[in-house]
Amino acid sequence: MLYLRDVWVNWFEGEENGYNVCEFHEWRKDDFIELLDQVPIVRVNSALLHYMENELSDLPDSLLEEVHQKAYVRKNNQRVQLDYCFIATDYKNAIVIDTMGYRMPIRKSRLIPRQEQLVFEMAEQMETGTYYFKREKEKEHHILSPSPDVMRGLTRKERQLKQLLFMVLDQLHTTQNVAEVRYWLTEWLPDRYEDIQHMAFEEAWSGLFQELREGWSTQHYTICERLVKGQPYFEKIWELENGTHVN
Repeated sequence: MLYLRDVWVNWFEGEENGYNVCEFHEWRKDDFIELLDQVPIVRVNSALLHYMENELSDLPDSLLEEVHQKAYVRKNNQRVQLDYCFIATDYKNAIVIDTMGYRMPIRKSRLIPRQEQLVFEMAEQMETGTYYFKREKEKEHHILSPSPDVMRGLTRKERQLKQLLFMVLDQLHTTQNVAEVRYWLTEWLPDRYEDIQHMAFEEAWSGLFQELREGWSTQHYTICERLVKGQPYFEKIWELENGTHVN
C-alpha cells in the first residue's frame, strides 16, 4: 500500500454533495486546516469515487478493512491512529475521507494541488481495487439537497447563499400563505402582476421556486437578502456568508 505524508486537509463534515467539498482555491482563511501525518491511498473506479463524494452511506467492508488504522494525525507531538481515513482516487479526481470511526464518509476534503498531483503519479503504479458496494436506491435531489446542475459554475459563497435561499423557500412553503408567496413572485416578475394575483398557493410557490432555481444573479442576491430579514436563524447564516469573504 502506498501512502501520502504531511497531508493538508480542510474537512467538510456531513456533506452528501461533492460540490460542497470545496476545492483548494475556495478554502478560506478561517477554515480549520488539519495536517495528517500519513494517509493510505486507494485506487478505485469512478463509480465508487462518485458514491463516496455524493453519499453518506456505508463504504465497502473490504475497503475499510484495507485502510483500517493505517492513517495517523499528529497531536501534541504524538501520532494518533485514525480508524478509517484514506485518500481515494480514480486517477482523474481524488478525495480524502475520514469516517470518524463509523462506516460512512462523515468528513471529506480535497487535496492541495501539489499533493493531488502526487497522488495521481502514485496511482499510476497501482491497480484499481475491486470493492463491492450497493447503492440502496438512486439518489434523489430536492430543494434542501439541490442537484449539481443547479450549483454548477457558482462560487462557494454563491452556493452557500443559494442553499440559504432554498431553505427560506422551503420554510415559506410550510406557511401556506398565498398572499406572501404571490408578493414574492410579483417582486421577481412585476410584469406578471395580474396573472399572479389569481394563482393558487402551489402554483405561485412552484413558479417562484422554478424562477429562482437556475443560476445566480444580483436579483437572486437581493431577494434572498429580503427573504431572510426578520428570521434570526437565516439572518445569522446570511451574515456569516457576507462578512469578509470574497469567494
